[in-house]
Amino acid sequence: MKNVDDLIASAAELAERGLSKGEIADELNVSRETASWLVERSGSMGYDDPEPTATPDAEDGGPHDIHVDWSAVGRDSARLTQVARAMADLLSKEGEAVDLTIGVEKAGAPLATVVANELDTDLGSYAPAKHQWDDGDIEELGGSFSRNFAQIRDRECYVVDDIVTSGTTMRETIESIREEGGDPVACVVIVDKQGIDAIEGVPVYSLIDVVRVGEE
Repeated sequence: MKNVDDLIASAAELAERGLSKGEIADELNVSRETASWLVERSGSMGYDDPEPTATPDAEDGGPHDIHVDWSAVGRDSARLTQVARAMADLLSKEGEAVDLTIGVEKAGAPLATVVANELDTDLGSYAPAKHQWDDGDIEELGGSFSRNFAQIRDRECYVVDDIVTSGTTMRETIESIREEGGDPVACVVIVDKQGIDAIEGVPVYSLIDVVRVGEE
C-alpha cells in the first residue's frame, strides 16, 4: 500500500467482507479513529458503504496517524522468525521466572509463537475488545483469552504484539492479565508509533520507534 487511496480501497474491501471497524483497524495497522475515517471516505469515493458520515478529521484532510505495512515480514516465515527472535532478545533480560508469553491476536500471535519458543515459555493468546468494535462505546465490550492455549493461572507473562498505535490494546491486555491473577513483566512490539516507555507500569520495548517531527 503506497498511498491513502490504497488504504481507503482496502478498508472498503474489508468492510464488504463484514469485518468490524476494529478488525479493519487491526488489519491496516491504524487507529480505530483512522479506520472509521477510511471506511467513511470509501463511501464518498464510490465504494459500497451506505450513508457515510463526515468527521472533523475528514474536514481537516484526514486523521493524524501513520500507516505501517510490515507484510514483507509477515508473509515470509523465515523473515518473521528472524524479527521475532530480535523481539525475544529485547525481552530476554526481563524477569527471571517468566514462563508464559501472551500474543495479542491477530498479528501478535505468530510473533509470540516464536518468542515463546526462543524464551522457552508456554504460549497464550488474547483477543482484544476492538475485534468486536464497530460503533458505540468500546468500553462496553471485553476481550478474552483463548482456551486453546495456555492460561494465566497467576503466572508472570510477556506480552507480544506487532504495533503500538495508541496504547489502548496493550493497556487492555495488561489489565486483563492482572484480572486473571497474572503479572505482566514486559511487552514487546515491532513498531511503537507513540514512543511509549511503559504502560500501567509495565515496560514496553520496540524494534522501531516512530518520532513525529513538527506540529500535527
